[in-house]
Amino acid sequence: MPNPKRRHSQQRSAKRRTHYKAVAPTLSTDKTTGDIHVRHRAHVSEGNLMYKGQVVVEGFKK
Repeated sequence: MPNPKRRHSQQRSAKRRTHYKAVAPTLSTDKTTGDIHVRHRAHVSEGNLMYKGQVVVEGFKK
């Protein structure tokens, strides 16, 4: 297995990592309730667990 002969500098490692960025989650608006939620995730609306505009669990508590 090839191994580095000398240690890589901190600057060299930092240059490689500069392309990693934090991205904000994509938000959507529910067609039936108008609530804003994270895409492709179930969300609580008026005490019900909703997914794709349909009630999954009624009376949902966190």
